[in-house]
Amino acid sequence: MTYQVALAFEDGITRFIKVGPRETVADASYKARINIPLDCRDGACGTCKSFCESGKFDAGDYIEEALTDDEAEKGYCLPCQMVPESDLVLQIPTTSDVAKTAATVYESTLSQIRRISETTYAFSLEVENRDDLNFLPGQYVNIEVPGSGGQTRSYSFSSGPEVSTVSFLIRITDGGLMSTYMRDTAQVGDKLTFTGPMGSFFLREPKRQALLLAGGTGLAPLLSILEKLSGSTNPNSVHLIYGVNTDTDLVELEVLEDYKARIDGFTFDTVVGDPASSAAKKGYVTNHFEPQHLAEGDVDIYLCGPPPMVEGVRRHLETEGIKPQNFYFEKFALAVLPDTAAAPAPEAAAAPVAAAPVEAPAALPAYEIGEEHATFEAQFDARMALELAIVELTMGKLTPEQLGEFRVLAELAGKTLNKEKFVNSEEFTITNDAFHEFLFTCVGNEHLHQAYTRLEIPALMAKVLRKEHWIDGAVDADHLAIVAAFENQDLAAARTAIKAHNEHAKATMAAASRSTAR
Repeated sequence: MTYQVALAFEDGITRFIKVGPRETVADASYKARINIPLDCRDGACGTCKSFCESGKFDAGDYIEEALTDDEAEKGYCLPCQMVPESDLVLQIPTTSDVAKTAATVYESTLSQIRRISETTYAFSLEVENRDDLNFLPGQYVNIEVPGSGGQTRSYSFSSGPEVSTVSFLIRITDGGLMSTYMRDTAQVGDKLTFTGPMGSFFLREPKRQALLLAGGTGLAPLLSILEKLSGSTNPNSVHLIYGVNTDTDLVELEVLEDYKARIDGFTFDTVVGDPASSAAKKGYVTNHFEPQHLAEGDVDIYLCGPPPMVEGVRRHLETEGIKPQNFYFEKFALAVLPDTAAAPAPEAAAAPVAAAPVEAPAALPAYEIGEEHATFEAQFDARMALELAIVELTMGKLTPEQLGEFRVLAELAGKTLNKEKFVNSEEFTITNDAFHEFLFTCVGNEHLHQAYTRLEIPALMAKVLRKEHWIDGAVDADHLAIVAAFENQDLAAARTAIKAHNEHAKATMAAASRSTAR
């Protein structure tokens, strides 16, 4: 039997491959001309180590040095050995560029345009090679705006991966490039080109109850997620809270009612920010969290909305002392943030429309996608995965001046330590961050730099390392070993040092967490 495997790269590009019976993921990838990290092919080196987001597989044969039992239990795997037993989603620790692949370009025909409110349109596309278009529910594509000279705008699928016609939502804003086209000139039959799929905001394998939070047309990717759930068996409850500015911004309510009938355990609430609304629930979505929605943290949260909404929800959870098992979010940049943007969770300002990138200031990313998890181990593992990707891009390319600066940063971090003790944990946190961020600033890949920044590891360290206590003595040596590997242009040594450093850093954080808890 053949299975579909999604390879999600660090720069947001996702490629799908077909893996045949008794075929390894690595072999299938190379057949598809996707060069995922690979060295020994025998399960001995760990170079291809990846993280399995969902699905089942035969892990194959490998040695402990390549993949520990603890890593395997957490979901890590070796593509050179693993054989799928279902469809899989794998996080690959490198960029699509390093893997010598890219997002796919698709040709399509505009098949439907619907004005579903005063502010919102829905549109659908017939894709010429639809069988080749695979995506994960929650992902987006970049659509070229007809007549714009090649300019693109980003839209999340509102349809599910198995639906033949792909659909999207767009909030109409005056002066918007795609808004103007869709409202004034678009005709059924128009030809549109798009590139994708992209993004790491997508449905993971349901393992517990889920809370979905949507602001405005940030509803689109959550509709795609619901469509996927409607075709599968999920014993866990799913609750959606959908926040908008005004009553007229509420759309697709009949679709949500249909999902309520089709998905066991699915419920939803609508919240309108306008105080004059006739809605039963008004204000911020956080005002309408019920204890059963958060399950004392045993919940996966998926949030798609503008930056103030994301930050408002995060602050609310922190205030309530709730740490969800997983918090996946997608921010839409707004052209002009409303006056209420500073409010705790401004769904009154929630216009995270799919078209928001059209008018977004150049300084803001069109999409910002991130994750938060209940344990710091996941954050440090994510940092390691990014660093293993960035080392591929920078090895042998640093100037002598950059190598000198890299060594200085390592030595400065070392001066805040005294063997297995902190001299000053606050200074260590600052200098350690400067060391780890350095390579991201050198490579000039803004997507990777943003991904590193969104992990918020310095803030986590500052919170946990509040006392001068034990630190794994190898941390300082790890920094120097990484620098030495770059000086010697030794890629294997750099990867080994980065992996070792990750374990030593996690050991330090674990000890600090136990000390703080006492």
